[in-house]
Amino acid sequence: MAKYDKAGCLKWLDDNGYKYDKIEHSAVFTMEEMEVAGITKKGDVVKNLFVRNAKGDKHYLVSVVENKSVDMTKLALALGSTRLSFASPERMDKYLGVKQGSVSPLCVLNDENHEVVVAFDQSLMGKDRIGVHPLENTATIFMPFKDIKKIVEGNGNKFMCIKI
Repeated sequence: MAKYDKAGCLKWLDDNGYKYDKIEHSAVFTMEEMEVAGITKKGDVVKNLFVRNAKGDKHYLVSVVENKSVDMTKLALALGSTRLSFASPERMDKYLGVKQGSVSPLCVLNDENHEVVVAFDQSLMGKDRIGVHPLENTATIFMPFKDIKKIVEGNGNKFMCIKI
């Protein structure tokens, strides 16, 4: 069972002094839906992929800028991994505590064993406003890249910046 949900994530951010701008919206599952809802006009919104290696013993949460396409073969090389495939909904629930459409770097708050490697496309480094879901796709929060990186590393997860 997930340790944090949307309300818990927002409370955790508040309790730990993180500043963010929040937009509540109807559930969105694709970048196109986020665009129609006007969310992408507020800042750089990331697209998140939750993938696993061929053996299924390594999991990666990969964040890229919204309009970037991802070649899975090149992604595997950038991560230093074997062939990648998308993780199942069961794995998403087990490791991140969320359902499809709600994956976000903030999901590491539910990764108590620090097993998921978080990788950001290097084009997002240093950005002042990155939009991510607070563990549910009915809201998007915007916060600095440096804060997201601090949260991931502070949780004990490995953080990588890679060229995608």
